[in-house]
Amino acid sequence: MLSKPLTVAIASVLLATTGAAQAQQVEQESDESSELDATTLDQVVVTGVRTPKAIDRIPGAITLVSQAEIQNTLELTEDATAVLTRTVPGYSESSQAMSNSGETLRGRVALRLFDGIPQGSPLREGSRNGTFTDMGVIGRIEVINGPSAAEGIGGAGGVINYLSKVPTTPGHETTLTTRYSTQFGDDSSQYKVGLSHAYKGENADFFGSAAYIDRGISYDGDGRRIGMNTSGSLADSRTKNLFLKGGYNFGEYGYQRIQASYSNFRIRGKANYIQVEGCRYDPVDCPKPTTNTSERGSIAGSLAEFNDFEQFAVNYSHGNFFDGTLTVDAYWADQAMRYLPENGADRQLTKPAPPEDQRIYDQSEITSEKKGLRLGYTRGDAFNVAGLELRVGVDLVKDTAAQRLALTDRIWVPPMEYTSVAPYLQASWDIGPVTLSAGVRREDDELHVDSYTTTAYRDSVAVDGGGLEYTENLINFGGIWRITDQWSAFASYSEGFGLANIGIPLRNINASSSCRDVDCIADLDPLITENKEIGVNWRGERAQIGASVYRSTSEFGSSLSVDPATDDFILTRAPTEIEGFEFSSAWTFSEAWKGTLLYSRIRGKTEYYPGSGLEKEMGILDLSPDKVSASLTWTPNDRFNATLGVVKTFDRDLRETHVRASDGATFTNDENTYGYALWDLSANYDMGRYGEIALGVENLFDKQYVLTWSQLPGWQNYWAGRGRMVSLTHTIKF
Repeated sequence: MLSKPLTVAIASVLLATTGAAQAQQVEQESDESSELDATTLDQVVVTGVRTPKAIDRIPGAITLVSQAEIQNTLELTEDATAVLTRTVPGYSESSQAMSNSGETLRGRVALRLFDGIPQGSPLREGSRNGTFTDMGVIGRIEVINGPSAAEGIGGAGGVINYLSKVPTTPGHETTLTTRYSTQFGDDSSQYKVGLSHAYKGENADFFGSAAYIDRGISYDGDGRRIGMNTSGSLADSRTKNLFLKGGYNFGEYGYQRIQASYSNFRIRGKANYIQVEGCRYDPVDCPKPTTNTSERGSIAGSLAEFNDFEQFAVNYSHGNFFDGTLTVDAYWADQAMRYLPENGADRQLTKPAPPEDQRIYDQSEITSEKKGLRLGYTRGDAFNVAGLELRVGVDLVKDTAAQRLALTDRIWVPPMEYTSVAPYLQASWDIGPVTLSAGVRREDDELHVDSYTTTAYRDSVAVDGGGLEYTENLINFGGIWRITDQWSAFASYSEGFGLANIGIPLRNINASSSCRDVDCIADLDPLITENKEIGVNWRGERAQIGASVYRSTSEFGSSLSVDPATDDFILTRAPTEIEGFEFSSAWTFSEAWKGTLLYSRIRGKTEYYPGSGLEKEMGILDLSPDKVSASLTWTPNDRFNATLGVVKTFDRDLRETHVRASDGATFTNDENTYGYALWDLSANYDMGRYGEIALGVENLFDKQYVLTWSQLPGWQNYWAGRGRMVSLTHTIKF
């Protein structure tokens, strides 16, 4: 292994000469780059490669979610992750909540970025990092399926980069969006007002947006109020969002550019409702099962749940820096998440917990602050070799995070500080119809955790703080062969680096724990993911098809289960192996009819407990069920279009019994979930100077169902999905 002084020395040299590419520069650089002259913007990607690059030169499964697909989803729902369920094969169903609990990409947690800046913290995965901005700001989404070391820590399942809009029309353009939605139930209405302004001049450009959303309560297909999600509901909330971005091109031929952006997103609960817990079927205690519901009221002394995400970024690029491209990114992000009040045993001031009528309510709150600097340099035809491109750079990050119980001001997860210095080198070589790529990234990181005392539920144990060092060399390589103008095939190997939700093992230390020192907690060891994948793509005049198979392994992986004694999550660190198949397609049947079809199948194995050698199938908390997503769009003329879509999830039955040979102990794995199909319909009409009007109907047939991940017993987690919702949207530009 390289020593840390050597890593710092490498980083110091790179700091003086390199920079990281920005998504906002795709349009500008695609006009200037000969490689991209014949490629439309829709087929250019920056995530995972850090410079604008044609998608047919990247060996891997990549999903580009267009602005039209985002807009179609927004006509149905404001959920930030719903568009991923409809368009990304390996992405699980949306939680329909402020929380993204149960949402995975290819069975693992994905790294979410907003204009390249990480959302949430790898130190404390709070399952809230999918709700961080108004989706009306987003111009496109780039999804790298599978681990990508190029974007740093946290991308075990892949990378999802939400890219803000870029002005495209010369001059000034203002857009006013209003939306009204209802489920035709008491207090079910929601409305949105959004105003954006774009300016594109000869050398300067600007995009700004402000939005306000007021949401009422949600109802299921049976007309019952849906229970308030303990991890945070979108229902009964207010959202405010402000986004500003401006850039200026200067210097000879406008090769240099400076850009700054600011985002301030706040969503808060209105605290008009409290949850009423339902009951799962039991022949004696609950012969007629009912899901959680809500009733008007509030809990004395409670605070509103919220997501507060604020970030600022400055970018500089030079398109002709020693015959290459130099870019520099600096960013700061401050994020806070507060959850609904709960009176579980782990929230009490004493152990054992007092009687039900004497229990206190408390609220968890996660705070995170990160600062980063990303630098990179890209040179084409390196060493005078035609088609050889080199990318070199370094990423520096400092991330601090903590979790407390806000009402009683108690530490739940102690303050943690994570610093990372990560130089990297990537190369790609176009040799006729073949592109070969390879790279290495060096993670040289440190984690420091303060000393703390666990809660009464965990026996008030004193835990000594300490630090850990993480040093890993991550490699990737692959190739893509453009067999004909229509057919291409790829093969790739990539590694990802992450931490396995370390807040859970830290807060779960108790009197029976063998280790009460941060330095010896094995669960804090890194999560190294290896992904092998092969795929094929076909692109014709009227259709395109992509299919791939992959195998993702971790020698010291992570999986979640629910402790039946505490109803709390348990983090299991053991080898994991995930295999999957994905298929995606788009079809143009005629000028008036277009369609899409996606399919995903995921299976995985881990151990019953570390070192047991007994394999079990991974369940729904880790792997999403098999999924089919399809849509059909009718465009009879230039003014009208309508889209009918469906997302179908399938049943999954796990029934396993294993006997340990050493002592005859029996281990069972019994998990059953059912699937369902949800249909959506949207229609748009262009009224000319009066703007555009859109009608959206989510859950068209008012299907009654329970969210897949909520079908498993857990702490107050029995939630039905949202029933039919009708939305009317008006958009006008001037």
